[in-house]
Amino acid sequence: MIETSNKLSVQQTQFYEENGYLFPVRVFSKEVATEFRRQFDNYTQQNQERLRGLIPRQRRAVYSGTHLSLPWVYEIVSHPCVLDAVEGVIGPNILVWESTWFVKFPHDKSFVSWHQDCIPPRVTTAWVALCQSILENGCMQVMPGTHKVNFPQNDTYAEDNALSRGQELAVEVDQTKAVNMVLRPGEMSLHHIGIAHGSRANNSDHPRIGIAIRYIAPEVVQNGVERQIVSWPAARMSTATSI
Repeated sequence: MIETSNKLSVQQTQFYEENGYLFPVRVFSKEVATEFRRQFDNYTQQNQERLRGLIPRQRRAVYSGTHLSLPWVYEIVSHPCVLDAVEGVIGPNILVWESTWFVKFPHDKSFVSWHQDCIPPRVTTAWVALCQSILENGCMQVMPGTHKVNFPQNDTYAEDNALSRGQELAVEVDQTKAVNMVLRPGEMSLHHIGIAHGSRANNSDHPRIGIAIRYIAPEVVQNGVERQIVSWPAARMSTATSI
């Protein structure tokens, strides 16, 4: 396992602030990533009956919030090398909002439409890859600089869309400007919660396996009447802060 400091350079932080994303960031060795992959495969095998017949957005029932119950996922979410990089973009006080495995099995029709997650607060998503993530198997794509603009969105509830409501931008996306977030096992990307992003279906013979971890600064406040639980495990706090 990589134990050295993983703090971002000034140039990396500036790039993230200007473009809304950063990759690749090496957080685990290939050997450690392989062990995490073994654990993931075991977990998926154990839940095969639950997964059978579920459309992509329903798989969240199996693949969300696993850092709260599986020690090996907690190790990923709370690892210093992951948190070092996250600190460079949202500051030293860090909480975990949520985590979700985004899995595309070989020749999986599952896709993620172009969308924005939220109006920009101090939130970043770390996407940690346990296997190669390339365009052919549906790697994440981002539209640089779009975290500075709030686009209208529509809920489609498309069956193969992995998003909870099938939400997608209500504006045309220039695909030629998209950046492919290609990752190797043990690498991660960071993307701002406001950046336009999405991913295609997996047209390859190989799975795409990665966990998306949303980290927030403690001062972030959620609007609306529906409340979500912010998990304290895996937090890094330099000062005592409460919510």
